[in-house]
Amino acid sequence: MKEVNAKEAYEKMQNDPEYIYLDVRSIPEYEKGHATGAINIPIMHFQPGMGMMPNEDFVKVVESNLPKNAKLVVGCQMGGRSARACEILTQLGYTDVSNIRGGFSGAMDHMGRMVEPGWSTLGLPVSTGGGDDASYGKLCEKTK
Repeated sequence: MKEVNAKEAYEKMQNDPEYIYLDVRSIPEYEKGHATGAINIPIMHFQPGMGMMPNEDFVKVVESNLPKNAKLVVGCQMGGRSARACEILTQLGYTDVSNIRGGFSGAMDHMGRMVEPGWSTLGLPVSTGGGDDASYGKLCEKTK
C-alpha cells in the first residue's frame, strides 16, 4: 500500500486537481472538521451504546461515486481506518490509492506523543459542516 504524509497529500492535491481526498471518518467527525475539498464516505458509523460499526454500504457508495482510475488520498483521524479502506479499495481494483499517515489529527505513540502530524495539526486548509455535494448523504443519493 502506498502511503503519504498529510503535507505530501496536500501537495498532490495542489499539483494535480484530479486528486481526491476521501475522508473515511464518521459523519460527525467529518462535519466537525475536514480537509477542504474532501468527500466523506465513512468506512464505519458511530452507533450510540455500541461504538463504531462497519458501514455496510461503503463499497456501494464508493463504486457509485469514484471511477476505478480515480487518484485517491485516503484519510481518517490518525491513519488506521484509512489504511483498511485503502486495502478494500485496492481489492476492488482502484489503482491510485494512498493512505495518509497521521490522518486528520495526527498519530500518537503509546505515550501520547505525536509521531506523525496530521492535516489539521500542520495547519492545512480545513472546512466544517456537511460539504454539500461532498457529504455522505449526497454521495449516497447516487447509489439509488
